[in-house]
Amino acid sequence: MATCNKKELMIGLAMLGTALGYLLMTLKLPGHSGIDAAFVPTVLSAMLCLLAVIQLFGAFAAPKDAPHDVAQVDAEAPGSAIDVATVVKTLALVVGYIALMNPIGFPIMTAVYLYLQFIVLTPLDHKVAHVTYALIALMTSAAIYLLFREVFDLMLPAGLMNF
Repeated sequence: MATCNKKELMIGLAMLGTALGYLLMTLKLPGHSGIDAAFVPTVLSAMLCLLAVIQLFGAFAAPKDAPHDVAQVDAEAPGSAIDVATVVKTLALVVGYIALMNPIGFPIMTAVYLYLQFIVLTPLDHKVAHVTYALIALMTSAAIYLLFREVFDLMLPAGLMNF
């Protein structure tokens, strides 16, 4: 088995192990009839298991060896290099989002997080569409909050907006 296939196989096995562990943890959550707090984690763990199985099939279906008469192409194109600054900014935003979720509340923090994340992910050669980003962030935050509060009957931290 080629080194590339071994890496793909190891990644698939790690994903499957993580997915099964997550699935076992979600099955221990207390359940109720209908949609409850265990519903979304169960769906996510099932999807992660499916992705892991697809990864494993891909590892076995990949060609064993590259033809020797074809010139090898550099795997990394110039535009595909990892932007460390973007990763660090994203991690900082996630940590800030988690830290401020309870005191400030889900609706406000989600809108702020999404808006700032949109700015971070905007390519440098594009103009930042502040109004569009703000509207998308506000509508998404409100929709998620109302979905969990009214449809799933789950409480999210309201924080400063204590209603």
